[in-house]
Amino acid sequence: MKFSSRIKKALVAFSLITVLLLGLAFSPDYFEISKNLDIFNAVYRELNVSYVDGTKPGQLMKTGIDAMLNSLDPYTVYYTENDIEDYRYMTTGEYGGIGATVLDMNGKIIITDPYEGFAAYKAGLRAGDQIVEVNGINVVGKKTEDISTLLKGTAGTNLTLKILKPAQKDPVAVSIVREEIKNKAVPYFGLLPNSETGYIKLVSFTENCSGEVKEALMDLKGKGCKNLVLDLRGNLGGLLNEAVNIVNFFIDKGQEVVFTKGKVQEWDHPYLSVNNPVDTQMPLVVLVDENSASASEIVCGALQDLDRAVIVGKRTFGKGLVQQTKQLIYNAQIKVTVAKYYIPSGRCVQALDYSNKDTDGRVEKVPDSLITAFKTKGGRIVYDGAGVMPDVKTKEEKYANVLMSLVSKHHIFNYATEFVLKHKDIASVKDFALSDADYNDFTVFLKDKEYNYKSREEIELEEFKKGVEEVNGFDAIKQEYETLANKLKNDKKEDLVKHKNQIKKYLEEEIAGRYYFQKGRIEYGLKHDEDIAEALKIVSDANRVKSILTTVDKPTKPFNVKKKF
Repeated sequence: MKFSSRIKKALVAFSLITVLLLGLAFSPDYFEISKNLDIFNAVYRELNVSYVDGTKPGQLMKTGIDAMLNSLDPYTVYYTENDIEDYRYMTTGEYGGIGATVLDMNGKIIITDPYEGFAAYKAGLRAGDQIVEVNGINVVGKKTEDISTLLKGTAGTNLTLKILKPAQKDPVAVSIVREEIKNKAVPYFGLLPNSETGYIKLVSFTENCSGEVKEALMDLKGKGCKNLVLDLRGNLGGLLNEAVNIVNFFIDKGQEVVFTKGKVQEWDHPYLSVNNPVDTQMPLVVLVDENSASASEIVCGALQDLDRAVIVGKRTFGKGLVQQTKQLIYNAQIKVTVAKYYIPSGRCVQALDYSNKDTDGRVEKVPDSLITAFKTKGGRIVYDGAGVMPDVKTKEEKYANVLMSLVSKHHIFNYATEFVLKHKDIASVKDFALSDADYNDFTVFLKDKEYNYKSREEIELEEFKKGVEEVNGFDAIKQEYETLANKLKNDKKEDLVKHKNQIKKYLEEEIAGRYYFQKGRIEYGLKHDEDIAEALKIVSDANRVKSILTTVDKPTKPFNVKKKF
């Protein structure tokens, strides 16, 4: 059986080599490729036969394949049969499991977010519960990825967990039947408070996400929505055709949304809006940030190039590459970068050139000297090579070091768990707020908790000390240094007061999520979101929207303006 298993695993690897061989016709280096494949085969065979400690052929081959692909770009990936469930989740948003996120907190596997309506939720599992065993396997001390593998499985199969709930001493057995979990691409939509502006949060470009967006849009229009904010912040992308469908909701039929261009001619392909639009006149703002990537950039970039939407937020990630998945034997797959995409102005937003890595394997951003100016449909200047630059940039929120420490040490999460034990319910998300007494209770909760951190002033002081030590001048200022260092430590005790408002917001959001789950978290966040406030001001002012979309500026840099190729 072992020998048979080795043959199967080797065949998976050789199927990848077959894919490479199919590409020989497109390469002038036939002899070089053939020679190196022979060398690779010889090395692999020799290691399996001669290596002193023995090897695991499948693992050895996967390591070799992963290293080879890592030399290209981070999006070209090999998936073994065991990885297919994760790949399916990325493309469809579906997986077999219990419907909850878990996290390793100091050696304990804690449920952090049960999905409302799914198996874990229906079995009474809540955030803060500790998973002690899975089907008789003790999971204390295991990592998040280990427990995730145990919890996932075919829908309809049984699972027995031992759960230790907060404030209980003994774990109890809980029987769960795994379900087909489908995470919504649109977890929340609604009218923003006291306005006729609709809001749609899109978190991924999985199968039929455009259907979810359309359903949300039609529902909002039925409720009197006059303007729309589409939130793509944190959306890392996904399926290109879904991005095209979403752009199509807002533009006339027959327009080019994106064009892909690769080494092989079959990958040179225009994607047009082929359906009748939903609304081509509604004022539209698209929110983006540095984690809006790939399909998100197709949507915001195309709507910007066609002068259809005002883009608000931060510069996007800059992924202008397209991947295609190839089926291999034994249920293995390889996802290969096959093309770059170009949005209507003709620009590609790819920020990193993976074909030009330095000797250490580092990839540099496209230099300013190679950034090129393009024109939108109405003549506005836009640029390639570094993501999509918003029409209206918003400020970066700066998080206090004390808050980041409280979050990373899980103190905010754990306090929320205690809060739920003391409060059966809370006000609606719209009206919920912690009182001063509640916040004081939180500071008491922290009395015996460790959340050390270095303030910005302490870091700067340490850098100053290093500089003085280099010139042997520290002894002369040692006493003054120590006095200032001690003062900064004492000042940190006041940070809970100084940064109360920021800390309180994160406490309230975590607590709101305990009672109202994912929708509650999003709805609470909208109340304090400065990007949302800015988007609302813009989209509700038709004259300002028109002004932004029609004002033609000169290039900010002396670049030549390129037309679409």
